[in-house]
Amino acid sequence: MSYFMYDVMGGTVDEPDPVTMRRVLDGLVDADDEHPDVSLTHESGWCLSAFRGGLLVWENPDDDSLATGEMHEVAREEILRLFRLLAAGDIASVEALPWQNPARPRSMGG
Repeated sequence: MSYFMYDVMGGTVDEPDPVTMRRVLDGLVDADDEHPDVSLTHESGWCLSAFRGGLLVWENPDDDSLATGEMHEVAREEILRLFRLLAAGDIASVEALPWQNPARPRSMGG
């Protein structure tokens, strides 16, 4: 298996096609505090998690040394495009996007 998705209730979907990816993403209408996101994980360990408000999180939970990032207010079609890129193993294209790093505090000057 080269990739899989978690639906909003935590169910696993192995190697979904684009239609199934859309169905899983559409499940965000049922998101709540306990089940806030859906995600696609590639066998490399890289993962994209999408939240109802358009938040998209890019991370590799298997390797803490790699930078994580997030984007806000990402359109549904763009999320689907990125899911397809990650599913195809095109990590470089996803990584090249303008991710904001939430782990880095802003400098207070000086």
